[in-house]
Amino acid sequence: MVMASRTDLKYPASSRFLHWVVAVMVIATMPVGVIMQQQGLARPTQDLLFILHKNGGVIILLLVVLRILWRLATPAPALPSSVPAWQAKVAKTVQVALYTLLVIMAVSGYVRVRAGGFPVEMLDAIGMPALVPRSEALAEQAKSIHATARFPLVTLIVLHVAAALKHLVARDGVFGHIWPPLGR
Repeated sequence: MVMASRTDLKYPASSRFLHWVVAVMVIATMPVGVIMQQQGLARPTQDLLFILHKNGGVIILLLVVLRILWRLATPAPALPSSVPAWQAKVAKTVQVALYTLLVIMAVSGYVRVRAGGFPVEMLDAIGMPALVPRSEALAEQAKSIHATARFPLVTLIVLHVAAALKHLVARDGVFGHIWPPLGR
C-alpha cells in the first residue's frame, strides 16, 4: 500500500457514496435479520421484515459487486506516511475479508431463500428466474453458511469501525479519505 502525506486526495465521491450506502444498508439489515426470526412476532410484521431483509440483501450484493469493480478501476488513495506498514496490511486484509463476507452473506441468503422455494420479490417483479433449484438440503446448507458467516462479519465490522474511530481521534487524515461526499 502506498504511503503519502496528509494532503493526498480522498477517495472519489462515488467511492465514498457507495461505501456509506453499503455501510448503512448492512447495519440496517442486521437487526432486521435478527428481529424477523423472533417468536410471537405478528405475521404481517414478520413478512415485511423478511421482504426487507431479502431484498436488502439483493441490493447489498449488487452494490458490493459494483464497489469491487469500481475499486479495481479506481485505486485507493495513498495512506498518510504516519500509518505503519503493518496497519496498512491489516487494513487491506480486513477490507478484502469484509468484501468476501458480504458476498458470502448475500449469496448464501439468496440460495437459502430460492432453494427453500421462497420468493425474492424484487427479482420476481422483473421476471428473473431462480438461479438455483429447489432443494431443502441446499437451503439448509445455505442457511447454515449464512448463520455462521454473520459472526466473522460482525467482528470485522466492529474492527473496521474501531479503526476508523482511532483514525478520527488521531486526526491522521485516514478517516477523511472516506468521509461521506456530502460532508467536509
